[in-house]
Amino acid sequence: MSTQNINDKLVMVSGGSRGLGLSICEYLLGCGYDVVSFSRKKTAETTQLKSTHGDQYNFFEADMSDQDALQSLTQRVEKDIAPIYGLVNNAGITNEALFARQDEAAIQNIINVNVMGCLWLTRAALRGMLRRSSGRVVNISSIVGVRGYKGVVAYSASKGAVDAMTRSLAHEVGPRNITVNSLAPGYMETELVGHLNERQLKSIAKKTPLQRLGQTNDVASVAAFFLSGDAAFVTGQHLVVDGGLTC
Repeated sequence: MSTQNINDKLVMVSGGSRGLGLSICEYLLGCGYDVVSFSRKKTAETTQLKSTHGDQYNFFEADMSDQDALQSLTQRVEKDIAPIYGLVNNAGITNEALFARQDEAAIQNIINVNVMGCLWLTRAALRGMLRRSSGRVVNISSIVGVRGYKGVVAYSASKGAVDAMTRSLAHEVGPRNITVNSLAPGYMETELVGHLNERQLKSIAKKTPLQRLGQTNDVASVAAFFLSGDAAFVTGQHLVVDGGLTC
């Protein structure tokens, strides 16, 4: 991946306190980007990143479902830290249950965070990008938005919405030199598969052409590609990163 002109470019990563979001932050910092991340609570890992990287990394506490908080945060970053060059919409939640029996509040929460939060944060970050006629938006989707799975109807719907938003937004902001892409991770070795037992995980790996679960850096590197100059002519695309599971 080209590292040309990366230094001093700021990328905002939502849900960056653990799992995939944390790995994306670490990967981008390693590439030379400045990174701002946020989630509802800081973790030992975010504290360590700040200690290691100093002013190159900043973390804030904010709720992805709070529109006002997202607007205030983006304004604060643009004013006090640096213009937002790239946005990685990583924050997301799930709640596995048979849809007919799923709690209404759980369904609404999934939509609020995964869809509305993504829309509100993107809208807020785009304002500066549009003024500067430059920017990158990377949406983290999921293979459940591509292929159906039992017990994740609301989550699948939310990720399908993110993919649709990606395609339409690419048309709107492309003339202003802003790219919008999404990537869909498969099963990864994170806490999101913590509900699966060893037999189930082995079965998934066996069905995957590459014969393993994904590592978070397998996805973080693709996010970095979409942010890089190498992807300057790539927009409106949906890339599945699942070791071939859905092929």
